[in-house]
Amino acid sequence: MPSAKPFATIAGTLRTRLSPSLRTRGGGGHGPSRWASPGHEERPKGYLFSRTPPPPGQSRKWEDWELPCYVTSFLTIVILGVGLNAKPDLTIETWAHQKALERLELDSAQTQHTESD
Repeated sequence: MPSAKPFATIAGTLRTRLSPSLRTRGGGGHGPSRWASPGHEERPKGYLFSRTPPPPGQSRKWEDWELPCYVTSFLTIVILGVGLNAKPDLTIETWAHQKALERLELDSAQTQHTESD
């Protein structure tokens, strides 16, 4: 069994070379990061989209894009739901099943016709 010392040495070398660049998302850890602005930690935490809630008794004011977006999303879901449920069944299995039933009916009609003669 090989000694664990060479693996530990390699792991330590990699750790010391890579750890500065892995500490921050921006890379080397020198200068500003492209992922975090300087005032990032001063904002309140726990609010949706970093917005403070309105004072008690007041409701949040909708922005002009919200109503058309919500209406369009709802109508899209309804149209897709109705349209996908109403589409015709064009699978090969359904076609083959219908053809088999037609052949069975034709065969049974022919046998009934020959028996009656």
